[in-house]
Amino acid sequence: MSTQTTAPAGAQWFALHTLSGQENKVKAYIEKFKKVEELDDYIFEVLLPTEVVSEVKNGKKSTKTRKLYPGYVFIQMCLYGEDKKVINKPWYFVKEVAGVIGFVGGDAPAALRQAEIDEIRARIEAANGKEVPKVQYAVGEEVKITDGAFTNLTGRIDEIDPERGKLKISVSIFGRFTPVELEYWQVQRLTE
Repeated sequence: MSTQTTAPAGAQWFALHTLSGQENKVKAYIEKFKKVEELDDYIFEVLLPTEVVSEVKNGKKSTKTRKLYPGYVFIQMCLYGEDKKVINKPWYFVKEVAGVIGFVGGDAPAALRQAEIDEIRARIEAANGKEVPKVQYAVGEEVKITDGAFTNLTGRIDEIDPERGKLKISVSIFGRFTPVELEYWQVQRLTE
């Protein structure tokens, strides 16, 4: 799924500050027009890290894609020449994209360190193929069951298994506590 290209030695990662909600448009525009503008030698990869978030509203489970860094898009590009001066063509192309506020760092943006881009990629990899609950729960918390055989009963969270997206909950049935395993989206906080 990665569209990662081999970039030359001078390519670095930069963060672009975008208008809220414009991140997808910015990414799509740069990817579409870098070839038209003959910038393939300057711009290599555009990254918009996301994760899938699930929640339940009115008994219906829904999932949506949430941006890990709202308001930012990451771009791998050659921005500086060997003389350490900004190369005008890619600089102005990126700055003029609708929805781009500017490079993080203003007129002299500093490249992201490799450790920072590695961390961003690790977050993308960790989120890949997994649904993250919109609400995070804690052991000992009281919840109401909203789906399944125990709907409308309340219980206490005994264990949380984030890898599988499951909760072990003790539910009081006929005066006895019974352990039940449910998915995150099958419960809600009592205070909601």
